Formats: sequence, C-alpha cells, structure tokens
Amino acid sequence: MSEMNIHSLSPAPNSTFSNKRLGRGIGSGLGKTSGKGHKGQNARSGGGVRPGFEGGQMPLIRQLPKRGFTNNWRKEYTVINVSLLEQFDTNTTITAEFLKSKGVISKIQPYGLKVIGNGELTKALNVKAAKFSQSAIDKITKAGGSVEVI
Repeated sequence: MSEMNIHSLSPAPNSTFSNKRLGRGIGSGLGKTSGKGHKGQNARSGGGVRPGFEGGQMPLIRQLPKRGFTNNWRKEYTVINVSLLEQFDTNTTITAEFLKSKGVISKIQPYGLKVIGNGELTKALNVKAAKFSQSAIDKITKAGGSVEVI
C-alpha cells in the first residue's frame, strides 16, 4: 500500500460542493444581482440583520418568560428497578459494571447506580449500588438477598 502524505489526501467522492459562482452572466441564473434581488438591506455589502431581529418589533424570544434553572449540584444516578434484577440467577453479585457488561444499562452516570423498588423480586441477590430506595431494600432483603451501599 502506498504511504499516505499530506499532498496526496483528498476528500471522499461526492462529499464536497463547489462554490456558487456569482455574477457570471445571465445563463448561469446567478448573474447581474447575484441572487440578491434589487436594492434593499439584503442587497448591500454587509447587509442583513442578526438572527432573531424582527425589524424593531419586540422579538419573540424576549416576549416569552424565563423559566427554571440548572442545579449545578444535582447528582445524576443510573436508575433501575428491582424488576430488572429478576432475570439474574440466585446469589449473583450485582454491580453497575456487571449490569453494563450484560447490556441491561447503557451508561453508568457519574454518581453510580440507584436501585428503586418498582416490580417484584423472588431471587436472593447480592446488590451493590450507590443508593437504594427504602422499598428496594425491603424487597431485596425479603427475597433473601443482601444490600450494600458502595
């Protein structure tokens, strides 16, 4: 295979477009006024208005009220229900990494795993997570399993 050099690189076929050639005769369809029409602000050099400007009318973005805020200290957990744990064998040790490797969850959030108590659990499982709801703790221990906060 030939070696790759900066001078031999080219874009993939059909991935680039040639520039619009403006003002090059009537036949091109973009001659004379170059697609800008006749006179007016948009025909001028540097013409046009900024995005969101509505000709002096109060812009829609300023008419609408501000709402809500972003909590900088919010803790994000990957949340699962105890019903998702029913698919695993008895005495399995369940962690966030284990669930990700099995494809049950797609991403482990920064603060780890939180188990909540929606659904039923009949198998004794050893569950290790960052946080549990009280109902999840009750259901896991009632089924004979153990709960560990990591």
